[in-house]
Amino acid sequence: MKKINYVLSFSTLILCVLLTSCGPSKKLVASRAWVNQLQTDSANTHNQLNDCKMLVKNLTDEKTTLLTENASVTNDLNALSSSSKMTIAEQANRLKTLQNMLQAQRDVMSNLKNSISDALMKYKTDELSVYIKDGSVYVSLQEKLLFKSGSDVVNPTGVSALKSLALVLNNTKDINVMIEGHTDNVPIKTKLFKDNWDLSTARATSIVRILTKDNGFDSSRITASGKGEFHPLKANDTVEGRAGNRRTEVILSPDLNELYKLLNQ
Repeated sequence: MKKINYVLSFSTLILCVLLTSCGPSKKLVASRAWVNQLQTDSANTHNQLNDCKMLVKNLTDEKTTLLTENASVTNDLNALSSSSKMTIAEQANRLKTLQNMLQAQRDVMSNLKNSISDALMKYKTDELSVYIKDGSVYVSLQEKLLFKSGSDVVNPTGVSALKSLALVLNNTKDINVMIEGHTDNVPIKTKLFKDNWDLSTARATSIVRILTKDNGFDSSRITASGKGEFHPLKANDTVEGRAGNRRTEVILSPDLNELYKLLNQ
């Protein structure tokens, strides 16, 4: 009996040892889990630290850029301040001078427009018109007053009108003259003109010759250009619209040299 009890006790001890050696205890499992959590937290903290370092670097770079830009702006302001020698009173006086010059030019152009209208008053409104646009005086001469269809030869009625215009221009100083030829969109191709560009330019040149060679206007103050069909006043889908687009414009602009000189002082 004692022998049997001894065997059972020994067997139980062996079984306990075997059970203990077969797997970790609860404390060991908990310890391992805690270590794993610490490792995870450490990795997260390390990543956050790297992010903070990168943010600090970016902020430092931005600060450097802002300091550089601020220094550049300060230098520009200092340069502007040192280069500007005009007092507030001087600037106000300069502005007043500019306003007076502009008003004087507006008065000149208004008087010029009235003088031309008076000189050409015998012609009908469907033959020519005189108006002010963008500070310049426009004398718009219709084809029916100046030319036969497809021709750049000015007819006698047109020559008479240009002579009356030249009398006014010759008595007006400080203006520049641009002659612009315009056509409708109907294609043209003849021995003399390949297209509407040719025709419009030739018509403008014919008028320049009449104003300068025949009537003594200063050639250095006049320019001829052809616009062809590309600047219509009206739609080209009607007879009346096409007729209105076949025109030659005499554009009188004030000489702005004195204004430019004042602005550049």
